[in-house]
Amino acid sequence: MADEKTTTAAPAARPASTGARRLSSGGPRGDRRPGGPAGAGPRRRGPFRPRRKVCRFCVDKVDHVDFKQVQIIRTFITERGKMLSSRITGNCAKHQRQLSRAVKRARYLALLPFTGS
Repeated sequence: MADEKTTTAAPAARPASTGARRLSSGGPRGDRRPGGPAGAGPRRRGPFRPRRKVCRFCVDKVDHVDFKQVQIIRTFITERGKMLSSRITGNCAKHQRQLSRAVKRARYLALLPFTGS
């Protein structure tokens, strides 16, 4: 019985090419392109780039966004009451901060709803 304890076999080492991690039909590095089957080629874009959005407040030379101007503020809110991001509206960072502050103040004073109506 003492001989049996000394003859225990070491665990079998796994070969490196067993594929412990499965790759999804994209080659050795997983180079799959999003948006189509493999080998479809790069995604094509239209003949022209979309026009860059400009800040509405900078165009009108507005110094301060006022929370009492509910009609202006309402254009930057969705039907559900969410604020639109500057990526969607095209506002600059300065006016987007002022706009978010004005929306929050108008909501607190019940000039705007917190949720969609």
